Amino acid sequence: MDGYFKAAKLLMREHIFSRKDLPYQTQLIPLSAICAFLGSSFDEDYAKQKIIKWYWCGVLGEMYGGANETRYALDISGLINWLKGGNEPATVRDATFSPMRLLTLQTRLSAAYKGIMALMMKKGGNDFISGDQIEITNYFGDNVDIHHIFPRKYCIDMKYNKQKWNSIINKTPLSYRTNRILGGNRPSKYISIIEDKHKVTTDDLDKYLESHLIAPQLIREDNFHEFIRDRAIKILDIIEQAMGKKVQGRDSEEVVDVFGDILI
Repeated sequence: MDGYFKAAKLLMREHIFSRKDLPYQTQLIPLSAICAFLGSSFDEDYAKQKIIKWYWCGVLGEMYGGANETRYALDISGLINWLKGGNEPATVRDATFSPMRLLTLQTRLSAAYKGIMALMMKKGGNDFISGDQIEITNYFGDNVDIHHIFPRKYCIDMKYNKQKWNSIINKTPLSYRTNRILGGNRPSKYISIIEDKHKVTTDDLDKYLESHLIAPQLIREDNFHEFIRDRAIKILDIIEQAMGKKVQGRDSEEVVDVFGDILI
């Protein structure tokens, strides 16, 4: 039980607040076992950093989606050995993330989708109107959910590629109230509404947008294609930071064909 409480505390630090936000329920088992094993050593940041790296490698590498009993055993013993100065556990060593995976992350059914949303919230995720960080709006029950940045109706009307506009690249956590204001409008229009009707200054709104890994100038210009490429780069950057390793293939021919340039 103590291990589970410590695991929950660690996950909240990583902006995973509830069961519906948990990428893998299965990964909670070895995480809790490790937290219980560490005892008072759990509070040492050195240990937490390694555990967090292992956790994100498991989530973003999508390592806990199948039969897991063998992985539990290998990861628990591997993590203990790593914390004592040994080699990285198999999950850390073997985890990879493909840039093209961003386009297939379309719903919260995927562990990687939930994980990336948590990483976005960790960067700030200030609400466009209130300026509150996402954990504050979550805590006070402001109906936060995942919404399109370039709205669905606008993208359909513009005949943009659905694989791009419906992917995680074009989504972010927002309150229900803010999403209603976005409506089906192009970004430049809903930005004007937020600034004019809700008295949010341009400088403040730009900061809120940047906290969602959104380049203000690109959506102020309704530049969908450059926005998609720029935000894909920023998402891959936070994935690299979480996993503690490079994402390979950001300059591949396939990436250039789909995104129009390398993702670096």
